[in-house]
Amino acid sequence: MTHSSRPASLAGRLRAPASKSSMQRAVACAALAPGTSVLRNPSDCADARAALGIARALGAGVKETEAGIEIEGGILAKAPPSLPGLPRRLSCGESGLCIRMFSPIAALLPGETELGAEGSLRRRPVTAIEGSIDSLGGRATTQAGLPPVLVQGPLLGGRAEVDASTSSQFLTGLLIALPCAAGNSELLVSNIVSSGYVDLTLDTMAAFGVGIQASPDRSAFFVAGGQAYRARDFEVEGDWSGAAFLLVAAAIAGKLGSVLRLDGLKLDSSQPDRAILEVLSLAGAEVVELPGSPSGSVLVGRRDLSSFSFDATDCPDLFPPLVALASVCQGLSVLTGAWRLASKESDRATALKEEFGRLGIKVEVEGDRMLVTGGRPRGGRVDSRGDHRIAMAAAVAGLAASGEVIIDGAECVAKSWPKFFEDLEALLA
Repeated sequence: MTHSSRPASLAGRLRAPASKSSMQRAVACAALAPGTSVLRNPSDCADARAALGIARALGAGVKETEAGIEIEGGILAKAPPSLPGLPRRLSCGESGLCIRMFSPIAALLPGETELGAEGSLRRRPVTAIEGSIDSLGGRATTQAGLPPVLVQGPLLGGRAEVDASTSSQFLTGLLIALPCAAGNSELLVSNIVSSGYVDLTLDTMAAFGVGIQASPDRSAFFVAGGQAYRARDFEVEGDWSGAAFLLVAAAIAGKLGSVLRLDGLKLDSSQPDRAILEVLSLAGAEVVELPGSPSGSVLVGRRDLSSFSFDATDCPDLFPPLVALASVCQGLSVLTGAWRLASKESDRATALKEEFGRLGIKVEVEGDRMLVTGGRPRGGRVDSRGDHRIAMAAAVAGLAASGEVIIDGAECVAKSWPKFFEDLEALLA
């Protein structure tokens, strides 16, 4: 699919998409909880559907209703047995969170489970899964550090060291799974990144009735075994990662004298990408927060923008919208944390450098820093490289470009926001 983004201004009001990060964690907790949970404001993106498919394959009942997604949980008692040489097979699609989070959860079950991957996920490392599961009574193997992952249960608990330097997603899986193990567990975590996502995990678990003791710096976790998740109604948060693109669009191409209002965003969310508000303010955009319950709204208006510096180590998914923002800020903007971009849906550092280069924007990578020389993007043709965030960033930059920006492979936005282009078009003034 090809999408064309043309110079335009935008304004209006829209509800932010549901967070796939919140949704996938809630699916895992609801699947473990005996009884019926209802996930309200559910995400319909490909990653969320992958999580629902795994829950269903593990024995959970999944039904779409007017209220949301009903999940009849209790998979520890319902999961189909594995046979010798015939492991349960779970498809994680292209979701890195699914394969890392559900590996420890599947390891709670006796027998073997294979977690498979599709597309770019086949090339993304999952090495952290192996050692920790082995230390906790199970067994996990990968294909030279890549999917598929084969786990053998049951997970019993114990003490394990977790290196979270490349991703906190596997730690999320351990935290969700270990309360259901028979014994207590202690996790010693080094080099943690994106700790906000760990807090989102703990918040979701607490909502489903499970508690964990964590050190203030998130370097140690004590997990009491023998706990049980409780079914409940759960409101999926709005997605700050997706919202960042529209908020940037309003800052660089907003209708003068108007604002864009995005509703459904939890203003005190643990999602690290909430930091987009800080960066927009640094660049000089008008930013107003409107508190509400259970979620609030954000208003962003266009002003003269200036270059900025920001450390995105803990929120690497902000790099694409921030490059789009920096592309129209006069001067040199500096983003730190580029080392975290190599193992995403694409090599994002290279993708941003080359694809924005096609639009006349100079992007350089020097060690851990990404340097963006702003001005005004020109029209051109870019390749999404199968990466939803590269496609969205190019579409947003196209609104402030001097000509048409054509995006090849634009269908990849379905991974996180299937209606992204429709919602963007609806806001064009």
